[in-house]
Amino acid sequence: MEPLVTLVAVTGLLLLAGALGAVRFRRPTAALRGGLAAMFTLTASAHFVGMREELVAMVPPALPAPGLLVTLTGIAELACALGLLWSRTARSSAAALSAMLVVMFPANVYAAGGDVPWWDSLGPRTAMQAVFLAATVTVLVRHSRAAEET
Repeated sequence: MEPLVTLVAVTGLLLLAGALGAVRFRRPTAALRGGLAAMFTLTASAHFVGMREELVAMVPPALPAPGLLVTLTGIAELACALGLLWSRTARSSAAALSAMLVVMFPANVYAAGGDVPWWDSLGPRTAMQAVFLAATVTVLVRHSRAAEET
């Protein structure tokens, strides 16, 4: 739930900053990029501290080296989060994050299969992933359109 709260709160604060005169955040896509960057920085940090063991346990048994996979995806999330902050790399970062959300969804399905609280069950997990994917695809589409116009 923390990633969703982070995405919504940071995006909202940046939209407010834009409305109050912060030129950089007058465009909603810029605020969304900031919210996504904050969210993926938060989720990337969990790959190394705090929730690392839970993330390793989420890796389906058919995949090799769960610890290495968690480390690599954490590095990728952090790199893409930083890439969202620079307009030249925002499109490729949003594309990579969109792909990661789709590719890593089976881990969410696997994790939701155990004895988990309601907010960790498949329905809420799927809804949150859909919100995250909608946000990354929005950035991807907006930046793709902007690139076509130049």
